Amino acid sequence: MQIHYGRLPRARQLARSGQEASREACLRLQWMDFYLTHQRNAARTCRHFGISRQTFYRWWRRYDPHELTSLESRSHRPHRRRQPTWAPELAEQVLQLRRRYPRWGKDKLAVLLRHAGLRVSTSMVGRILTRLKLRGVLVEAPTVAVSRRARKRLRHRPWARRKPQFWPVAQPGDLVQLDTKQLRPTRGVVLYHFSARDVTSRWDVVAVHDRADADTAATFLDALLRRMPFAVRALQVDGGSEFAAEFEQACQQRRLPLFVLPPRSPKLNGHVERANRTHAEEFYEVTPTDWALLPLNRQLRSWEHTYNTIRPHQALGYLTPQQFLNQWQSKRKESECH
Repeated sequence: MQIHYGRLPRARQLARSGQEASREACLRLQWMDFYLTHQRNAARTCRHFGISRQTFYRWWRRYDPHELTSLESRSHRPHRRRQPTWAPELAEQVLQLRRRYPRWGKDKLAVLLRHAGLRVSTSMVGRILTRLKLRGVLVEAPTVAVSRRARKRLRHRPWARRKPQFWPVAQPGDLVQLDTKQLRPTRGVVLYHFSARDVTSRWDVVAVHDRADADTAATFLDALLRRMPFAVRALQVDGGSEFAAEFEQACQQRRLPLFVLPPRSPKLNGHVERANRTHAEEFYEVTPTDWALLPLNRQLRSWEHTYNTIRPHQALGYLTPQQFLNQWQSKRKESECH
């Protein structure tokens, strides 16, 4: 861009010479011309242009009357940049873990690496992931959108009731939350994901069915009681129709307390609601499948094992639910001995 400041002698001279400058350099040139044409009065120059004296003197020291580029902004990039300190083998291990668990961040991956005997910080894992993305080696897995369905509320519940305020939740099994989520991965495919989460240990049991009715929920209840590694003392559900009728009768036959939430209060079932999001993001959205029910449930059982025994949980201090249960059982034995 040519400089055309006709009122300023120096700017006009540079424009005629064919030198080019940025808008910022031309503005700073005005400072210098004003300063030189007003008896080198720096205070007046700063008041006129609304700049500080420190700014003016910094550019005055840099100013060369014969070289307009001296008024150009310079790069603030450091001369020496921090170089990677990790070995290529470590970067490869991080890459393989991230590809295996595409929705796990640096915190969980760092825990797994330390379990494998590698001394690595969480921030280093984050820098490795960033560099892998910049190089194009690590590409985020494509996601599959899912949706939820609206629920109908039932008023008459012969066995279910509101959870008492005094109900103790101190050890695994005291309260297990249940919920369902509708999946619509492709056109014409509608599936229903069932989740159960223990509030204390974060142990999850999951399954997928082609419908969400009371019969299916009762079947899931059998699987839940069979696959939980501890006794379940109470269940909590929302007002969905699938958690009534046969499901409620099954709970009553087992004398298993069943607590139902008030209408429009999903936050009271927050643990299993968060579980639904985790399973959607870390399994359904990134796992290649043809959405056939039988193989999908096999994949889901494998993911359930990963979730309970491999995936670190931030809420548990980056322990897995299995590690948390082992610690809890050890403390319980110690207290019984004393």
